Parts: sequence; C-alpha cells; structure tokens
Amino acid sequence: MKFTKMHGCGNDYIYINGFAEQIAQEKKPELVQKLSDRHFGIGGDGVIFINPSEEADFEMEMYNADGSRAEMCGNGIRCVAKYVYDKGLTDRTKISIASCGQIKYLELFLKNGKVDTVRVNMGAPELRASRIPVIAEKEDTNVINESILVQGKEYKMTCVSMGNPHAVVFLDDVEHLDIEKIGPFFETHERFPKKVNTEFVKIIDRNHIRMRVWERGTGETLACGTGCCASAAACILNGLTDETVTVKLLGGELEITWDREADLIYMTGPAETVFEGEYI
Repeated sequence: MKFTKMHGCGNDYIYINGFAEQIAQEKKPELVQKLSDRHFGIGGDGVIFINPSEEADFEMEMYNADGSRAEMCGNGIRCVAKYVYDKGLTDRTKISIASCGQIKYLELFLKNGKVDTVRVNMGAPELRASRIPVIAEKEDTNVINESILVQGKEYKMTCVSMGNPHAVVFLDDVEHLDIEKIGPFFETHERFPKKVNTEFVKIIDRNHIRMRVWERGTGETLACGTGCCASAAACILNGLTDETVTVKLLGGELEITWDREADLIYMTGPAETVFEGEYI
C-alpha cells in the first residue's frame, strides 16, 4: 500500500489514495492505529483516505490515531488539496472536498507549480450547545465564557463546533501548561457527549493569540486547523480580538478571519509533503 506523509503546521497525517488503494472498511480502524504509531508504524496524528465523492470533487475520510473516525480537520483538508493537485488528480485551483457530509471550498495558491498555501472556507461556526454538542447550564443556548469544573478547578470555556466539537479556555500562561495532565479530563468530561477538542489560548494582542490543543483520540498536536477557527471565534465572541487573527501554534502559524456579515470563517495556511513510501 502506497502512502504519503504530509503536515500542516506540524499536524501530520498519513495520506492514502482511495482511488488506487482498496481497503475493507472494517479493517481501517486497526490499520490506522498501526500506521499512526510513532515507534512501530509510520507515525502521525492519524490517517486520511482521499476518495471519490458524488457530492464534491473529493472526499476526505479522516481517522484519529486511535482509530476513531473524525468529522473534520483544517490542517488535513489543506493537505488533501495539495495532494490532489500535486498528484494531478485535478488541475483546478478552486475545489470542493467533503468530509462526513460537510463540504468545504478551497482555493489553492501555487509556488513553482506545486501547492504552497491553501485558503479554506470553513463555513459558519456552530454555537448552539446541542449541535456542538455540550451540556449547557441553560438548555440549548450558546456556551460563552461559561464555568466548567475540571479536576476540582474552575475554568471558563467558550464552546464552538467547526464540524467537530471544541472547548476554548483562556489562560494567562499556556507555555508552561501541563497539558498531558489536564487535557484528558477535558476530553472525557461528562459535559461533552462526543468528547471534545480543547484549546488553551493566551491573548497576545488584538490580532495575535497563542494556542495549544488537546485533540480527542490523539492527544496534544502541534496544530489544529478547526481548533484555530474555534479559538478565533471564541476570542471575537468574548471581545478579545479583532476579526482577523494570527494563531501561533507549536508547529507554525495560521491566519483566521471571521466574516461576521456572511458568517463564514476562512483559514489560510501551509501544506507540506514530508515523504512517500510503501507499507508492506
């Protein structure tokens, strides 16, 4: 089975061409776990299969490192765009990609004939508690700056779905946060029926924030595209930043803009190929 290792800001996945590689659906979770293992496999935050789609130009079938299915990945979808263009599966620089029924529209920017950066229309942020989902203090309301008790400590969170659930927590210091200790307790907290991705955010100024992320099913990653979108939305909802925000991550930077009039969030960032190989 041939594969391509790619990353967006250090958020790395193993990409498999579903047009060419036929793998039984029931075997994928176990295969994903083996491939994702950083000691005994290829190593990555998960696996993404690039498939034909009846509703869009391509389908992104995404799995976390533990073999669980995920709905959306902002860094992953940029890499899918780079893959299909660089591999000649399309010659267009404006394409659509479906993932779990969600269709995203992407614009590709080239350098020396290859995709360098990608701008993704990530759609409207979902703020209703039942649609994220998160159990709210008031039924089916927005969860903005709401208290949550984790391991005996009170935090303030703002919850957003970008096709997958996020809880954004603002802290004065994220650099020294023991995320390996606190992250799993947010992920599996009883208020999140489908678990949650948790973003720990420090405000730098009106246009810059720093973010670390604990992703459900994977752990801490160097970047999370949907998490950046959710964090920017949370910052704007709480009046902490302007509508365009540069998110500084462990693996790089992403630019996020929330067009409030159209209620659309745009994410712009890099996509890179690391290496290719064959898994036997």
